[in-house]
Amino acid sequence: MSAPNKSYDPVEVEALKPEAVERARDEALAAIAAAGDLDALKEVKAAHAGDRSPLALANREIGALPPHAKADAGKRVGQARGVVSKALKERQTVLEAERDERVLVQEAVDVTLPHDRVPAGGRHPLTTLMERVEDVFVAMGYEVAEGPEVEAEWFNFDALNFHPDHPARTMQDTFFIHGERPQEIDSGSAEGESGVVLRTHTSPVQIRSLLDREPPVYVVCPGKVFRTDELDATHTPVFHQVELLAVDEGLTMADLKGTLDHMVQALFGGDGMKTRLRPNYFPFTEPSAEMDMVCYVCRGESVGNPDRPCRTCSSEGWIELGGCGMVNPRVLVACGVDPEKYSGFAFGFGIERMLMFRHNVEDMRDMVEGDVRFTRPFGMEI
Repeated sequence: MSAPNKSYDPVEVEALKPEAVERARDEALAAIAAAGDLDALKEVKAAHAGDRSPLALANREIGALPPHAKADAGKRVGQARGVVSKALKERQTVLEAERDERVLVQEAVDVTLPHDRVPAGGRHPLTTLMERVEDVFVAMGYEVAEGPEVEAEWFNFDALNFHPDHPARTMQDTFFIHGERPQEIDSGSAEGESGVVLRTHTSPVQIRSLLDREPPVYVVCPGKVFRTDELDATHTPVFHQVELLAVDEGLTMADLKGTLDHMVQALFGGDGMKTRLRPNYFPFTEPSAEMDMVCYVCRGESVGNPDRPCRTCSSEGWIELGGCGMVNPRVLVACGVDPEKYSGFAFGFGIERMLMFRHNVEDMRDMVEGDVRFTRPFGMEI
């Protein structure tokens, strides 16, 4: 093994020569001073202070020197690197200050500009109308009730007196949730179906309200419902309903009629607004009826009057609004309510349909496409 080379002259190492170290230092200082922004300074730092910079490579050469030569070379290179590092920090401070001043100028906000240059947004008219309906019934002493949109078939069908072979339970009308049917759900589901559906109406909320509360029960149930309809001018697979349920002692069809009259007067204005009931059938009400309201435009004066036609009601004088009736005793029994002691009434209608009536909206697709040109005219009503 050879002995250490004590006669090795460090000046012969090119990277450690004083003039080479000074040249690398001066080049680094010049590049730092020329950096015009922080990105350029970042590139300079990598080139002149990084692991592959000339001064860093020179520092690595010190380890190969004999012991008596390392101190002088280390001092020379270390001083140069210290000067470069200090220059980098000072230049970064200057560039950051310049950037902050530039941002303040470029992103300045002129508070003297008109505040209404950008039009205000608007709440969706469906939301506004649904809340207005809620307010009408809350003022009458009703409670707003809500329920899940993904519902068990028992709540959506069985408890409402829909028989297992009812057409509404088929895939033609109902979105079924795919999966294995739980053992505790005893419904009319076909084998392989989960017994869980996207609710087809808000009536399941009425069932849950009767199960959770002791009569008397007065609730209004707004919400989103789902049916397998194609999206067109008058249909949509996702729409909104509001249903009302009142269960108490001694309620009759007269109470239902008075409630409907008050509703249309509050929503469509005027003491001349009234309703009529036409016999119909619904599994969950008995007797059942379709509810019509007098046309709020012509107030029935267009009937038989060719000189004053009405586009809103097609000169029929009445507009169909929704279904209603007295709660079927079977529904009360399913919810544990004594039908011998209590009676009740219910009705429901679509919010989209009412919006079309109130504001002459001709295409239901306008309500779901999110075009601000549709929602903006309704304003910011709260």
